[in-house]
Amino acid sequence: MNSALKWMPLVAVAALATAGCAREGFYDDRNLDYVEAQRSDPLVLPESRNDRRYQDAMPVPRANASRPGSEPAETPLPSRLAAGRAVERDFVERREVGSDRWLVVGADPGTVWPQLQDFASSRGLSVQDVNNERGEIVTSQGRLSVSQGLRSGDSEVRCEQGGRPVASCLNALEQHFSARSATASAASLSGQRLATQERLRFTQRSSGEWVVEIPLDIDRVWAELDHQLEADFAVEGRRQLLEQDADDHDFLIEYMTASERERGMIDIILSPDVRQMPQTIRLALESEGPERTVLRAINESERRFTEEDARELLERVASLLR
Repeated sequence: MNSALKWMPLVAVAALATAGCAREGFYDDRNLDYVEAQRSDPLVLPESRNDRRYQDAMPVPRANASRPGSEPAETPLPSRLAAGRAVERDFVERREVGSDRWLVVGADPGTVWPQLQDFASSRGLSVQDVNNERGEIVTSQGRLSVSQGLRSGDSEVRCEQGGRPVASCLNALEQHFSARSATASAASLSGQRLATQERLRFTQRSSGEWVVEIPLDIDRVWAELDHQLEADFAVEGRRQLLEQDADDHDFLIEYMTASERERGMIDIILSPDVRQMPQTIRLALESEGPERTVLRAINESERRFTEEDARELLERVASLLR
């Protein structure tokens, strides 16, 4: 018999005996070791260390003061999720035309109205009258108002005294709204009524000309369109704002029309000018009443400007006002 085989039974017995050395099995279970763990002394770094290389991994700021448990805390309302837009805008923007000044807030009137009331309350203004339906607060210092903006989801906020804007009040309102995001709130009657109105409408006149009808006064439309064109019509060779005239309520632009962009190879070869070029067009606003403005596109160049070109351009411009 091989001598190595003689030791096999002894090895098996030794393996079974040593298996019992582990706690409750073949492997050491350390899941409950923390119960018997003891706190050790904190790690002490040498005095010669570089302090800039060592800092708290998760620092906890110290509380300077404690709020009494009986004092109620004012919790801000959650932010409203607004539909995304192509160009990121500030929540509060200024508008002006002539001597008139106002603010455009990126929220509907029903959301802005309670914030305007909060402004009057926090400033300690002497409120004489509040008209929820019209969105007006009359104080001894002036009149605060909110109305539907030209663009969907926007509001116009004014602060006037004797029919004239108050610069210091508008500055305070701008800071007030900038410190707040659009919050969910029940809409006022005025906000509900204005928000459901159709803001823009395309119409083709008997002459074949396309126009955009806007149910707002001409100064408000011009101020908003001026702001939007400066931001969007800034692509040289494609669309560019050249001039604007607040007195005549018009804009001179360069725009590459749809028919110019869609010219095929044969059209380019047969054309005396093979280059794709923008043409000069005047966007004119015309007042047809106190709350009715018409936007027209007038060709100021010698190049062809079809009815479909006019409609395509007006659709693009109108999209800036929605």
